[in-house]
Amino acid sequence: MRILVIGGTRFIGVYLTRLLVAAGHDVVLYNRGNHAAPSGVGQIVGDRSNPSQLQEKLGNEEFDVIFDNNGRELSDTQPLAEIFQGRVKHFIYMSSAGVYLKCDQMPHIEGDTVDPQSRHAGKHETEAYLQQLGIPFTSIRPTYIYGPKNYNPLESWFFDRIVRDRPILIPGHGTHFTQLGHVQDLAKAMVQVIGNEKAIGQIYNISGDRYVTFDGLARACAVAVGKSANDVKILHYDPKKFDFGKRKAFPMRVQHFFASINKAQLELNWQPEYSLISGLQDSFQHDYLANGADKTSVDFSVDDEILQSL
Repeated sequence: MRILVIGGTRFIGVYLTRLLVAAGHDVVLYNRGNHAAPSGVGQIVGDRSNPSQLQEKLGNEEFDVIFDNNGRELSDTQPLAEIFQGRVKHFIYMSSAGVYLKCDQMPHIEGDTVDPQSRHAGKHETEAYLQQLGIPFTSIRPTYIYGPKNYNPLESWFFDRIVRDRPILIPGHGTHFTQLGHVQDLAKAMVQVIGNEKAIGQIYNISGDRYVTFDGLARACAVAVGKSANDVKILHYDPKKFDFGKRKAFPMRVQHFFASINKAQLELNWQPEYSLISGLQDSFQHDYLANGADKTSVDFSVDDEILQSL
């Protein structure tokens, strides 16, 4: 199949592109050209935020499948979907489990109520639009994504402190459950969507198959670094007693946040291959250490502010 990937040179897109090429697909990336496409992969340079440019660059192109990995708002995806309405077999949209409204019954399932105030509300608006448009779409809702090439300071936030023998400062009581999914497993699930008639018009939560507390995640990161889980010093604090402004004291939302992946496992014939520990080890060895992050200078001023109050 001829497949268009919007983006494709950062994190999710890198893994997805590799798998698509390995499966024998003809892959074309559409991005701003800041990074060259891998060997054997086509590239169309353009700005997706410019609808007229999008039409000019893609209007005469034909694709069987489109992966929209970086549309955050409806305005990002609508021009693209309109260009290929009636011309594409499958439109796969990267949404987020962050659309769900905080609730008492967990894990989140695909039919749960969404939060209109969520910073990801634009993604749910896009899902609703794609359904209304009638384009054959599938939406993917990951929880926290981690793994090599992660540009969000998630696992690296913990690694920064553990390798430097600093305490891990966790807001609240440390027993909030969360969920991480390795980027390679996410990409494999995305590939499994292609050609699956059951997936048309469906939404799938994609993540790891276990849930972990914040304290448990800190200990898992310690094991991934090569230390004992008991070596890490965990301290808790009340985040309401601090005003950090735009500075971020912790990389995750302080609430229970995890979703069922049963639907994806059943309908996509997919199973995550990475355990939390093996995935964190992959990230630590092949990204954190490989890039020398253990030797760089890190700003711990927010940590120090919390420690002084404790």
